[in-house]
Amino acid sequence: MNPRVADVKPENDYKVRLWFKNGEQGIFDVKPYLKYPMYEPLKNPELFNAVRSTHGTIEWANEVDFCPDTIYLESVKI
Repeated sequence: MNPRVADVKPENDYKVRLWFKNGEQGIFDVKPYLKYPMYEPLKNPELFNAVRSTHGTIEWANEVDFCPDTIYLESVKI
């Protein structure tokens, strides 16, 4: 099982900075997912910037979320 998200902060250009429960940090680029209908609402900057960490992953007010494993594996560790 991959580490889960402990905290998240929105960044520019549809990226989020992540803090994982194992102490690692990463940047996850949401932009490639915006072409899919369920993620299109995140093009709204106000909604995108309302990202929050919950249950080891990230989600938005419209209940859009990502698989925690995807977030960990696809994020660029910093």
